[in-house]
Amino acid sequence: MSGSLVYLSRTRVRNPEENNLVKIENLCRISGLGEIIVKEDLTAVKLHFGELGNDTYIKPVFVRSVIDFIRKLEGKPFLTDTNTMYIGSRHNAADHLITAIRHGFAYAVVDCPLIIADGLKGNDYQEVSIDGGHFKSVRIARGITDADAMVVLTHVKGHALAGFGGAIKNLAMGCAPPVGKRDQHQGMQAEVNESLCEGCGYCETQCPFSAIHVEDKAVIDRSVCYGCSACLQVCPRHAIYFNWERDVPRFLERMAEYSLGAAQGFKRKILYISFLTDITPDCDCVTWSDSPIVPDIGFLASADPVAIDTAALDIINQERGLTGSSLQCHHEPGEDKFTGVWGYVDGSYILEYAEKIGLGTRSYTLVEI
Repeated sequence: MSGSLVYLSRTRVRNPEENNLVKIENLCRISGLGEIIVKEDLTAVKLHFGELGNDTYIKPVFVRSVIDFIRKLEGKPFLTDTNTMYIGSRHNAADHLITAIRHGFAYAVVDCPLIIADGLKGNDYQEVSIDGGHFKSVRIARGITDADAMVVLTHVKGHALAGFGGAIKNLAMGCAPPVGKRDQHQGMQAEVNESLCEGCGYCETQCPFSAIHVEDKAVIDRSVCYGCSACLQVCPRHAIYFNWERDVPRFLERMAEYSLGAAQGFKRKILYISFLTDITPDCDCVTWSDSPIVPDIGFLASADPVAIDTAALDIINQERGLTGSSLQCHHEPGEDKFTGVWGYVDGSYILEYAEKIGLGTRSYTLVEI
């Protein structure tokens, strides 16, 4: 046995004693959550509530199973996320809470309060010192830094900028206020392919920094643009792009460093649970849900965010890609599924860099339960 332990529970069920809610509870127990949370621990349960219009975020009934287990340990759980940098249904705490409740995360369902970790407008955060190549300190939401313990619930899926979104990205973007998200995107510069741009102006309405104006074509003010990718996501003609080879590696490195800052205060009082279900090509931040690219697989748990993300990628890549999905290639077992969708991004680079800075290890032992 070598590396970090990663536990896997598959979604196949043939009897009522092993339904998925029971499996999630067993996963919490076997992976050691009972050794992390003690009585009265204010426990942040970090997840993504989904942008309004998205429907493939983690199911609230699955989250309730984790909450019930924390309550059995006499911890005090609260569901949490941070406000977005882009304009949308989670841009401030009031809208964010409404979206979460509309998506099923009401108290009556999850038996747990909802707290937006960075406050009403994303201004409630703490500077956390790290020793990174890009940052010497990072800005982490105070609702995260003030918690006694944390359980990071991650829906693993694709992502247009990062290649894929796993536990590391959930820590990095998800625990940072908008200004911290901007820190991570810094250096990314959106560009316009004028041969494709029709000058419709939709990107201008969606830019949170007013960095775009339209003449005959969209024009991006590089002195204002932070590379948040909101314009890339909404352009109907796919006329906006980034210099992937230049910008994306630095973006992934910045995310890894922010993850280090988000996790380091908890020391051993943190557990990661990743959901390998509804594995879509896009982040849950988009206002739609495309069909999954591989079948549902199951649930992972680990104390190591690098190991759990490495295992998630390996397990997803072992599947055969679904026909009729966004996969352009790499349908066969063993082939990289997310580069089959986002061929210009090698999302696995973040794992290499995260290991280098001490966030965790890519070496793992998979224990199937």
